[in-house]
Amino acid sequence: MATIERSLVIVKPDAVQRGLVGEIVGRYEKRGLKIVAMKFEQVSEETAGRHYGEHKGKPFYDGLVSYITSSPSVLMVIEGPDAVNIVRTTNGATKPGEAAPGTIRADFGVTIGRNLVHASDSVESAAREVGIFFGDGGIVEWNRAIDAWIVED
Repeated sequence: MATIERSLVIVKPDAVQRGLVGEIVGRYEKRGLKIVAMKFEQVSEETAGRHYGEHKGKPFYDGLVSYITSSPSVLMVIEGPDAVNIVRTTNGATKPGEAAPGTIRADFGVTIGRNLVHASDSVESAAREVGIFFGDGGIVEWNRAIDAWIVED
């Protein structure tokens, strides 16, 4: 049986403003990943500060916080085998100009500052980030009828 991982995904304000939420969510689902939590909210400065805490003091920190708090985002927990890697591959490289064709960032992004999506970079980061945005609740454990056709035993 494959090891199931979780990743935090943020469909960022630029993607929400551009009406790309459905397209982006659909790409994760089409890959075979499962949404186990989702909410639509404007990220607070406090939450953004915890999320981007490792960058505090760097020249780009204030811009990150300003951007993520500027408009609503869609926050999700995505689950599946090798979910962290698969989500990041689906997103594409951080710089849209370097992203592989067919990825979210290559298809819809132009600049690094408006790169549409965030995804956890490791299982450990995912656990920390899910805790920041979802706390101890909000994740739904459920089985899809199609899982047997996506994940081998």
